[in-house]
Amino acid sequence: MSMAMLFLLSLVLASSAPRLAVVEALVVDGLKMGFYNRTCPEAEQVIRNVVQTEVGMDRTIAPGLIRIFFHDCFITGCDASILLDESPSGDVPEKESSANGFTLHGLRTIDVAKSTIEAMCPRTVSCSDILSFAARDAAVAAGLPSYEVAGGRRDGVHSRMDDLPGNFPVPGHTVPRLTELFQSRGLSQEDLVTLSGAHSIGGAHCFMFSNRIYGFSKTSEIDPSLDPAYAERLRKICPRPRPDDDPEAAPKVDFDERTGQKLDNSYYQELLARRSLLTSDNTLAMDPQTRPLVEQYAKDDALFQKRFGEAMQKVSALDVIIQKTKGQIRRDCRMVNKARGIRWMPMLHFPKPPKHPMLQMINWFIRGFQRD
Repeated sequence: MSMAMLFLLSLVLASSAPRLAVVEALVVDGLKMGFYNRTCPEAEQVIRNVVQTEVGMDRTIAPGLIRIFFHDCFITGCDASILLDESPSGDVPEKESSANGFTLHGLRTIDVAKSTIEAMCPRTVSCSDILSFAARDAAVAAGLPSYEVAGGRRDGVHSRMDDLPGNFPVPGHTVPRLTELFQSRGLSQEDLVTLSGAHSIGGAHCFMFSNRIYGFSKTSEIDPSLDPAYAERLRKICPRPRPDDDPEAAPKVDFDERTGQKLDNSYYQELLARRSLLTSDNTLAMDPQTRPLVEQYAKDDALFQKRFGEAMQKVSALDVIIQKTKGQIRRDCRMVNKARGIRWMPMLHFPKPPKHPMLQMINWFIRGFQRD
């Protein structure tokens, strides 16, 4: 199933956070269903088996893979740049951003899938295709009906942490800003509400929503839009944050109290019951532009599941690289291939960014990721 080529001019993003200009979002009519039928016919089944095995051992792998996929595609397109440990240019890679960092979960699953595929079909299946297939298989493992994913993406050769500030949704955003960001990537407001349903599984660290249960405003300690009983439960799990807390040690809470391991419409029912962790989730039920679709999904699980698969297909085609001259098939998803016969300049090694204090992490997750 091909997708028509769609050019959408980027919106001028009105944000106080410094950022790079956002490139046009391009849905490319160059991907193909069954792309590896001749060159590596077992590829999709092997990836599916790896994902099913990993999710069987750890259910949190499913939301982790979907999140890695979305974080990869939303910035510079589905080019597996989020998987790189280093970039030939010496730039600090996306993976090290505070939007990613230790919160990325499922990277090992991609490594296992890639190494298995490479043993069968060397230099054939791209990391970006593996990630797209794995995200689909993770959603299916969490209860979504299967959907087709086209192949033919090539892997990017750059990864820059500085591409994220101002260009990426954060938990503190509300519907107007979220809509603006999604539209800048060729995604609609319906896609925003639909893809947010990924929060039917997985969870969030306390620092991502602590502003809603502690010191919310001058007149209210707790966000009044939260169900009071739910807020009290959260306060029992999440202590009041302190400046010297270690973000990596922060407790994690399921997005969906009821069916937290199943990708279903319970997420939307919880939004309407005022039981959501993030401001960016709560806003979907509060804003009159998005609430009708939240209400529709809350009543119709089959509709949500169908549209979620369609939205994932749409994301998987954003700004993909299909030209051989612009991308490559990495041998290792964490490293760009070294060009044959070309002597590279020595890699610029950068120190690993220091652990950020809790209050800075809270600020970034609520207000956006700023450059120093």
